[in-house]
Amino acid sequence: MSRLAKKSQAVCTDLPLDTSDFLDKVHLLGQLLRSCFGPSGRLKHIRNNIGGQVVTTSTSSLLLASISSSHPLLNLILASVRNHVCRFSDCGLFAAIVCVALLEGVKRLDLKGKVTTGVYKHLLGLCISYLQREDCGCKVRLDFCSGDDLMRLARSVLCSKPACRLTKHEALHISRLVVQAFLLTVPSHSNGVVTLGTTLIVSIDGLPVMDSAVFPGILVDMPNGYEYSEMRTPSAVPLRMVLFSTSLAGDLSELGDGTIEVHGGADMDSDILTQLLEIGKRAVEDGVKIFMCQKVIHPVLQQYLWSHGIIVIERVGINLMQPLTQLTGSQPVATLHTIIPPQAYGKVAITTSRQFGSKTMLHLYPSEESVICTTVLCHRNETMLNELKVACQKTEHVLRLALKEPFALLGGGCTETHLAAYIRQQCDAAGSASMLGCSQAEYLLGVEAFCSSLDSAAASLQHDSESSLIDLTCAHHWTLPEDVEVCFSSCGCGLMKRDQCPMWSHLNTKYPVFSPGSPSGGDKVKPCVLDSFTAKLNALQVAVETANVALDVRYVIQDKN
Repeated sequence: MSRLAKKSQAVCTDLPLDTSDFLDKVHLLGQLLRSCFGPSGRLKHIRNNIGGQVVTTSTSSLLLASISSSHPLLNLILASVRNHVCRFSDCGLFAAIVCVALLEGVKRLDLKGKVTTGVYKHLLGLCISYLQREDCGCKVRLDFCSGDDLMRLARSVLCSKPACRLTKHEALHISRLVVQAFLLTVPSHSNGVVTLGTTLIVSIDGLPVMDSAVFPGILVDMPNGYEYSEMRTPSAVPLRMVLFSTSLAGDLSELGDGTIEVHGGADMDSDILTQLLEIGKRAVEDGVKIFMCQKVIHPVLQQYLWSHGIIVIERVGINLMQPLTQLTGSQPVATLHTIIPPQAYGKVAITTSRQFGSKTMLHLYPSEESVICTTVLCHRNETMLNELKVACQKTEHVLRLALKEPFALLGGGCTETHLAAYIRQQCDAAGSASMLGCSQAEYLLGVEAFCSSLDSAAASLQHDSESSLIDLTCAHHWTLPEDVEVCFSSCGCGLMKRDQCPMWSHLNTKYPVFSPGSPSGGDKVKPCVLDSFTAKLNALQVAVETANVALDVRYVIQDKN
């Protein structure tokens, strides 16, 4: 086909970070992200102009996935943060806010890109080294012998998602359920490598949040109109079950591709139904009590199985197939042959029905120790329920990360302000500038841009005209409400009390350089708000490294065709 319009040349932009178009878009992105950061962040109502589902969220995974830009460097920043969220589930907004602030700091202080990347990389190394030290003042060790630390970490993650719309008691209840589900997926015994189990989530809207619960085993939908009472066998003998992955609806399409030869006078529908009934007879003879299928089961076969007291569950879906095989030990049958191999059968201890509003579900209990559990989440409407489901999944992932590195960082902005004060105190202008090949003035400006970016992330937690302060003792973050002369009774993480801090200073203003200490009180005082150590450490690395990549870009070449 001939070209209708002449092909235009690619557009080459020199020094893209100096263009007003990019700076305006970066500033707008920063405002958008900061506005929904933290427990009191503003929600975002996302709608595509070409149609589709409308989403109300404050979760970084949903928010960042919905943002698109025509500028390549902005897409680079968004893709980098999305990748972090995909791997670590938390601190996505923190990474994006710090990255944007680092880029804006370069332009605000008129720094050279090449010099700044070296300074940023050097300061990032100082932060990582300090955070990995045992005596780090903004890091706490998690105690797995008690559930309190896990509860605080889980509640901190959940409360940072304001679109969930949870009350204080509801947040505590859901936090307890997430920790309970997480512990159920950790095996009690292990031979070397530990393999965590699976938490399945069943969402039910229209019910109170406090009706949410966690159950060991799996819950599956019961057929409409099927009356059921608890089933268990005498002498604690497990119930036998069989699971089919192929359709048992009798469709010819399920037999595969190719040519089907039919003898004259043969009735295909009758022959296939006979074959299906043979499968049912074999299941009855083998003592099967639960008959499940990933797809559809023919009504005649269902009626036959029901008449013999067998529970029939169809349309299980592909997402439940692997958990069912792990829980029951069954092997999915993918054939219509009448002989079901003995090793294909699985077993469950007890089955019982559970009622959630108008929804009835079959509860399958494991016959042996299992790391499969089901969380039933309830909420008042679908929008809040969807956000709660995502938040619970992210929270469980954060708890799993804590198994590898049993630490947490102080939340509420205290880690950011503490790190900024530490970097300012560690600043050796003469030695570092010589090592990096820049002047002392350039190095100090780079330090100021880096520390201001951390401070701006802490200040982004305020959304109601409050002021952000830093105490000059331990460098924690404090909130000063509007028209009030006294700070809140405790800092952002809750570890320090007001009477422990004789002096404060407003964030992003000049304050005396000091060495931030650790709060007195030892292990008796526990922070109320925690952040994931692994996720936040990686988020900081992603923010700095992405900013450095953007600063290193000299040309942007775009094909406009």
